[in-house]
Order: sequence, then C-alpha cells, then structure tokens
Amino acid sequence: MILLLTLFWPALAAGFLLGAVFGWLSGLPRTPASRLGAGGLGLAALVASGLAFAGIVPGRPGLWIEAGALVLGAYLVGALAGATIQAARIRRPAIG
Repeated sequence: MILLLTLFWPALAAGFLLGAVFGWLSGLPRTPASRLGAGGLGLAALVASGLAFAGIVPGRPGLWIEAGALVLGAYLVGALAGATIQAARIRRPAIG
C-alpha cells in the first residue's frame, strides 16, 4: 500500500482537490436522490477497498482496483471536507 501511495500521490491529491471543489460547490446532500447517490459512492468505495484488502484480484486488474479505491476514497474525503467547510462558514450581513 505504501508503494501505491508513493506512485499515485498526484492522483490522490488531484482526487482530493477535485472532491473539495465539487463538495464546496454542491454542498451537503439535501434531497433523497442526492443522499442515495452519496451512499452509492460510499458503498462503491467500500466494495473496492474490500476487494483490494482481500487480494482476490491478482495482477494488473488488482492494481487498478486498489488505485481506484484509493482515489475514490480521496475524492469522497475531499468532497465531505469541502461541503462541510461550505456549510460551516459564517455568513456575515453586509455592512453599509
């Protein structure tokens, strides 16, 4: 896993930043459909992580599953961070 982090850190950083931007722009899920979509992405990350940790898929396809799980996880963490920061910011009234 350390080797993957060493090789794929640019993709992980890009995934986190992309997630943070989209999380900031869209905010936390409010409708049932958006909550279902967020849950689906979380489930996909869990399934990919489970496949990666179990080592069921060998070789190059296994590498892509592990890399996809890492990048999707970074994207979801970035999206949650961006949405949380956007929701928590203080809206000050305009002076003047």
